[in-house]
Amino acid sequence: MWVELLFCFIATVAFGVIFNVPKRVLWVGGVIGAIAWLLYSTLPAFGITVIFATAVASLASATCSHLMAKLYRVPVTTFSIPGIIPLVPGSKAYFTMLAFVDGDYLNGLQIGIETMLQAGAIAAGLVFALSVFSLGKGGIGQRYEARRS
Repeated sequence: MWVELLFCFIATVAFGVIFNVPKRVLWVGGVIGAIAWLLYSTLPAFGITVIFATAVASLASATCSHLMAKLYRVPVTTFSIPGIIPLVPGSKAYFTMLAFVDGDYLNGLQIGIETMLQAGAIAAGLVFALSVFSLGKGGIGQRYEARRS
């Protein structure tokens, strides 16, 4: 398990380099990705579905990203995009296409639905964290009212 976390850290840092994350915060993104992977890989052992584990890991990754972005004064995407990289169901998408190419449509449909649900869980975790951290900042109506006064 420690080897998986190490490789996950390295892969997340590598994606951070690809996305031009500043060098001073590369390691933070790696830690966030490793935390997300740890949750994603550990929660199913406790009877939680892979889809829900993905949502929890994505929410944790996005929450850590928001907190670290405030601490280091960088945009949230600096951490959130590399942080969710370990959760992306790339191999499932590949096996979906492979099943369809091989003519195994039922298996392809099953894997494809799981892939879409997992991708949706990632998006839901990111959006939920964004909405929590946006509370109290005011919406469009509040900004309009402030300008009118």
